[in-house]
Amino acid sequence: MSYEAHKIRLIMDLRRQGIADKGVLSAVERVPRELFVPDAMRSEAYENMPLPISQGQTISQPFVVAYMTQALCLGGRDRVLEIGTGSGYQAAVLAQLCRRVCTIERYRTLLAQAEGRFEDLKLHNITTRLGDGGKGWPELAPFARIIVTAAAPEMPQTLADQLDDGGIMIVPVGPSGDQTLIRVTRQDDGFKEERLLDVRFVPLVDGLPPGRA
Repeated sequence: MSYEAHKIRLIMDLRRQGIADKGVLSAVERVPRELFVPDAMRSEAYENMPLPISQGQTISQPFVVAYMTQALCLGGRDRVLEIGTGSGYQAAVLAQLCRRVCTIERYRTLLAQAEGRFEDLKLHNITTRLGDGGKGWPELAPFARIIVTAAAPEMPQTLADQLDDGGIMIVPVGPSGDQTLIRVTRQDDGFKEERLLDVRFVPLVDGLPPGRA
């Protein structure tokens, strides 16, 4: 199956929805989303919608991936912390735009699958970790950017504290069905919060699953 026509249609759709950053659009275009979805759903890989993956998780809608990436205002030398590797698709998009992506996943099976995709795509600027994403990665902090791909009940201060001066975190906040995407910027006098978009994400869960599935 050729995905090119579907990919072009998706990029045009993202433009219509307000994704104007050419770097972000180019990154989405370069990453083969069909490699990050279940085999049975590859025909839907370039539909602008979320799709289920294993462990009850999802691969986010391409618009949400592009929107969150654009909202990070990435620079080529930035080091980015991602909370929730999932399929690895968001990390693969980020890897096109920054120096290093450090990504944490709580499910061993998901992380192993994502690592395989990163290797196949020769994305050598992604560092992975099995762990509790809510704790961040303090050994590597501070980060220029942090992106959280699961919804926290409130602004996660532990993660915000791992931002560098002037750093930006994009995080969905709120209970299931009533979540808002927030941009948090670290300033000299504290943290500035901006409400960006109503979203729907799986919840950010503390700890590791039983048996580290």
